[in-house]
Amino acid sequence: MSVEQSEADRAWAIELHGIDPIKDEERHGSPFEVFWIWFAGNIGILGVVYGGILAGAGLNLWQSIFVALVASGVSFALVGILSIAGVRGGAPMLTLSRVAFGPRGNIFPTLISWISLVGWETVIVVTAAYALLGLFHLAGLPTNAFWTIVSLIVVAVLVVFFGLLGHATLVWIQQAATWLFGILTLVIVVFLIGQTDWAKIIAAPPGPWDSGVLATLSIVAAGTGIGWVNAGADYTRYLPRNSSSRAIVGWTVIGGTLPLFVLMIVGVLLSSRVANLASAANPIAVIGSALPGWMAVPYLLTAVGGLVVAADLDIYSSGLNLLSMGIKLERYKTVLIDGVLMILGAIYVMLIAQEFLGPFESFLQLLADGLTAWAAVFLVDMLRRKHYDPVGLADTGPESRYFYHSGFNWAGLLSWLIGLLAGLAFTASPFFNGPFAVGIFASSSLGFLIGFIVSAGLYAVLMPFASPFKQKAIE
Repeated sequence: MSVEQSEADRAWAIELHGIDPIKDEERHGSPFEVFWIWFAGNIGILGVVYGGILAGAGLNLWQSIFVALVASGVSFALVGILSIAGVRGGAPMLTLSRVAFGPRGNIFPTLISWISLVGWETVIVVTAAYALLGLFHLAGLPTNAFWTIVSLIVVAVLVVFFGLLGHATLVWIQQAATWLFGILTLVIVVFLIGQTDWAKIIAAPPGPWDSGVLATLSIVAAGTGIGWVNAGADYTRYLPRNSSSRAIVGWTVIGGTLPLFVLMIVGVLLSSRVANLASAANPIAVIGSALPGWMAVPYLLTAVGGLVVAADLDIYSSGLNLLSMGIKLERYKTVLIDGVLMILGAIYVMLIAQEFLGPFESFLQLLADGLTAWAAVFLVDMLRRKHYDPVGLADTGPESRYFYHSGFNWAGLLSWLIGLLAGLAFTASPFFNGPFAVGIFASSSLGFLIGFIVSAGLYAVLMPFASPFKQKAIE
């Protein structure tokens, strides 16, 4: 690594870059880095909860294996493909998105992306705080409101700290976490499998394909890879331009799918003895109850650590999203802002709402409509574009080659909005039901797939007419 690289992106020092494109001489690393990023980011105990959702929907073991593998694998394939843009443009994902929407039009999908990331931070921190609260209880402390808030603050401080330091530190942390928490999780998994009622699992009949397989496919896809499509380029922008696109996609899929698949199947097996896994207000405590008492401390430490390394990716990317919306602050200040919002949201969930699954499912499904419609427009634009102009990405004024009409690429923005509305119209969730969420869509919640198809198809037609300066913008 050159001197410039070590100064700009050095582990355990605050990253110097914000959303400005990375110069070729500052690029470093290899595609294998994304394996560490996505493996550690998905090793959290929430994967077991997804398995509980599969079992709760009535799926048998073979159907659960199918859903766990397909939903996570296909959704992370999309993450990997979109991550290629980070190598081409050297900028974060929602900064690159300016090319498809214009610097002003891009504010709207970036806002949805930011809400998604802050929401994920909150969900993950709530789960980690429950685990830390369990450790406090083992130490003889009461599980009251005061210690709940203390657990939230401790977890949030860890998440914010790693997010403040930035890219190089996150790569280091994710690699260390993959080994440490991966091994500890494997030990815990062995004990959880030992609690399986195999006779019940083998004898289970297949569940329904509409309200079972299709419904859980949409939920798991929305909660795994779809939740990360807006962040992939954030972790590939430092890679050299000659990095293999195939390797980036491959390591992304393997890194994201492998831990999730194992944890989801463990959740399915565990549900043979733990009936309320998916509906529990505190799923961490329910999973822990299936373990021997002597494993409680290592289990809870593993749960906290595995979740913290997932949340630090969210808070890093959400800070970059704020900058992409035009917020004129240093990157570390945007991380602090998101940290405050994360704590407030977590306090609401743990002390006021006190219910986990319903809001969780609705949150995933509704945001998936916005994210997949955006991803469709971005993907079509990326596939038809030769390269990204770093000067145009950094310049949001009228002189930018990506300014289009008054800062809006109406072709991209309208394609996204129409796809989003189409997705919502076919979406059924605990808090919202679209007018066309009937029949198979009432039970499968596949609205985001409809939105993806609509946005991709519409933008493929409109993109050649995006601007009177289209040749300049698409080069």
